[in-house]
Amino acid sequence: MNRLALEHVIRAASAIARDSNLIVFGSQAILGSFPDAPEALLVSTEVDVYPRTKPEGVDFIDGAIGEESSFHKTFGYYAHGVYPEVATLPAGWESRLVPVCNENTSGATGWCLEVHDLAISKLAAGREKDLDYIATLLRHELVKSDLLLHRLGESPIPNNQIGLVRERLLRLIRENSK
Repeated sequence: MNRLALEHVIRAASAIARDSNLIVFGSQAILGSFPDAPEALLVSTEVDVYPRTKPEGVDFIDGAIGEESSFHKTFGYYAHGVYPEVATLPAGWESRLVPVCNENTSGATGWCLEVHDLAISKLAAGREKDLDYIATLLRHELVKSDLLLHRLGESPIPNNQIGLVRERLLRLIRENSK
């Protein structure tokens, strides 16, 4: 995946959903903040998108340009229609979205998660690939440890899990910060 591919998905998903405002969740949202992000952050071929004003477009996106579609087979990447509830995000995340809108998106805007919010959603998911993603963000100094800890405190993680998630983050910071 690269920035041009993200812009292509934004353009295509916008046309299919008939919504010029999409929210980009998932790992490829990094391309909003860092168009030339390190290769290790760009391995996914999936762009998670949510039609911001026409949520019913989620199913149309999956059907037309989703996994195993002709679009996917032709370009090697695809869109996955999602709802915001799939991600655990800190309070205020919507006010920090990073717009991707240019000639390549045909005027549609892909509102990408800000990098710290993206990291918190990955931390909450807690899969090995998500923790590796956060480690890469830290090693490349694309996130600030203190801001991650602050945003974690603003996240709707259940009380019985917050301690574990915080310890996971502190370990990642210790192991991957310069």
